Amino acid sequence: MPTTKKEDVYFGLMMCFGMVVCMTFYNLLTHGLIGTISWKGILFQLILIYVIASLLELFIVGPAAKKIAFSLPYDKSNKALVIVSLAFFMVSGMVLCMSLYGLGTAYFSNSLMGESLLENYLSIVMKNFIFALPLQLIIVGPLVRYLFIKFVKNKRTLHA
Repeated sequence: MPTTKKEDVYFGLMMCFGMVVCMTFYNLLTHGLIGTISWKGILFQLILIYVIASLLELFIVGPAAKKIAFSLPYDKSNKALVIVSLAFFMVSGMVLCMSLYGLGTAYFSNSLMGESLLENYLSIVMKNFIFALPLQLIIVGPLVRYLFIKFVKNKRTLHA
């Protein structure tokens, strides 16, 4: 998909945006917080989470996920395998990292359940991973790839 560093940044930011919006509302719904947090509060959280997720994706998780995905022994000419492999490692890394943010938020708002921090963290990771991987593979990934080709790739070929 992206062929230049600039395109890679655009693609990553677009993917982060889609996943952050969906995952934020998923977590708000699963914790019964829709209606208890103001829209201003939700917007603030979305912006904060987007900045954190984008930095993680661009500098830590993204490079690590690509390195792992492309080091595995499979046919890299098979675009579907590349997409699934990259999605799996990106989602895994982002869920592990962003669940720490969720754990911290829950801890500081005194909304953790009686289990230990580790048990709460593992619970958050599982709930987020179960939702995030299909979301990435079925909805956000295809939508972002379509929008990327339509608005980023076509702009480059028109101006070249």
